[in-house]
Amino acid sequence: MSDPLMISVVALWVLVLALGVCVLALSRQIGILYERVAPMGALMMDNGPKVGEPAPVVEVTDWNGRALSVGGPVARSTLVFFLSPTCPVCKKLLPIIRSVQAREGRWLNVVLASDGDRTEHAEFHAKHRLGEFTYVLSQPLGMTYRIAKLPYCVLLDAGGTVRAKGLVNSREQVESLLSAYEHGVASVQEHIDRRVIDAVPERG
Repeated sequence: MSDPLMISVVALWVLVLALGVCVLALSRQIGILYERVAPMGALMMDNGPKVGEPAPVVEVTDWNGRALSVGGPVARSTLVFFLSPTCPVCKKLLPIIRSVQAREGRWLNVVLASDGDRTEHAEFHAKHRLGEFTYVLSQPLGMTYRIAKLPYCVLLDAGGTVRAKGLVNSREQVESLLSAYEHGVASVQEHIDRRVIDAVPERG
């Protein structure tokens, strides 16, 4: 093997090793950054019943004509997902809401809520196969929670208390409501703030 070829091979191996070290260093920095960046929870608006308060009982009728009470003591917790057939983000979140219901159905019932005339919702209901959900059309329900923007979720526990709520635009924001419920806080941000406060050493 000639000297120039040997030098080229050695140089290439040095370059490969240097790139490997760079990749490991970048991976470590990405991991540190991921730990430091707080998850973005659902945006909670201070309208309607507050977290920790009993939810008003609203009598509604579901898609199949059955009477239903939203609020008050029930067998399972309730996630009310406010949506509209004309809301693109609502449609994007439907598979996520469906997966939440399938995964958490043992303790959680999902209610899809909107308003308007039934004929306006018929095509939307059929196209997205929403028969597996409790689907209600009720203007008083939206007014009770003062829903101004969509999509919006309200999580009620089995006792009828508001446990979490917020504007949701992604899977992470939907999941943040369940995390807030699990940790007994109003929002994921409150949970993070508590951890930060607990981590700060007290000054003597």
